[in-house]
Amino acid sequence: MDTIAIDLHKRESQLRTITSDGELIECRIVTSRDQFTRTLGDRPRARILVEASTESEWVVRHLETLGHEVVVADPGFAPMYASRSKRVKTDKRDARALCEALRLGAYREIHRASDARRHLRAQLTVRAARVRTRTRYIAVIKAFVRREGLSMASGEAIHTLTKLAALPLPPHVREELAPLVAVWAPLGEQLAAVDATLTAIAATDPVVTRLRTMPSIGPITALAFVAALDDVARIPNAHQVQGYLGLVPSEHSSGDRRVRGRITKRGDVRLRWLLVETGWRILRAPNADLQGLRAWGLRIAARRGKRIAAVALARRVAGILYAMWRDDAPFHAVPLAEAA
Repeated sequence: MDTIAIDLHKRESQLRTITSDGELIECRIVTSRDQFTRTLGDRPRARILVEASTESEWVVRHLETLGHEVVVADPGFAPMYASRSKRVKTDKRDARALCEALRLGAYREIHRASDARRHLRAQLTVRAARVRTRTRYIAVIKAFVRREGLSMASGEAIHTLTKLAALPLPPHVREELAPLVAVWAPLGEQLAAVDATLTAIAATDPVVTRLRTMPSIGPITALAFVAALDDVARIPNAHQVQGYLGLVPSEHSSGDRRVRGRITKRGDVRLRWLLVETGWRILRAPNADLQGLRAWGLRIAARRGKRIAAVALARRVAGILYAMWRDDAPFHAVPLAEAA
């Protein structure tokens, strides 16, 4: 069987092929379905390695329809590039290193999410983009208000225009803010529609319903957690889930010297942010079912500050949600004495 590595890029991709007879073929093609079909469609079944990227999923599906066996590899797996020189980097050298990694098995295959989870991730991404847009609008509005020596009370975003209308702003400031005010209502309607759709999805998903039995976990956080992991059976323990989400400390140790730094921030940025917000909610809002977790977080806050405590709680919450999903069990409140 031929061995093929594809260094995939947005416009052009580099291919390196080692045939079963040992012949070496290198070529550069346009990254398109037609070009992949012309180049690989008539070849016998081959093993192909592709790095995970934005384009990788449609490329992999197309290559599979052509009859090839495709491996999607983790680009962050350092041994895959062990044969590449660090002094000179080219697409040819990258394809050569990928081909050698495929031949030797020096790669780490990633999990490919199901179509339903990929669709859910897309919906969450669109929602996050709209939330970021609204947040930027609020920041601009508050900056204009402060420029006039006034202040706007904090609160929920949906009340921003009401609070703005109550301020004694000069006419020229209201004229300057008019374009933002004009798009505020459509943006709010779009966000409300997306939230209604996601809430309906959450209501029909038994896993999401189970995760929401934990206080402070809403439908968006539960959906984001399910979408990120996709299949709970593929991760063996809670600590690996925490590392997968970038909530574990980085480490640079050698010999007797052990240095731990900030969290790695790998994985799903949106879910990590949601979990940290959950950690803040646990710290700030007492809940009878979360008193054990809150007491644990407050002890960390007393030693190292509330920001580190919120991240520590996010890491703990990720492990709890994983255990609830894995064990098919609702949230069980830990008594304060037992938590201590």
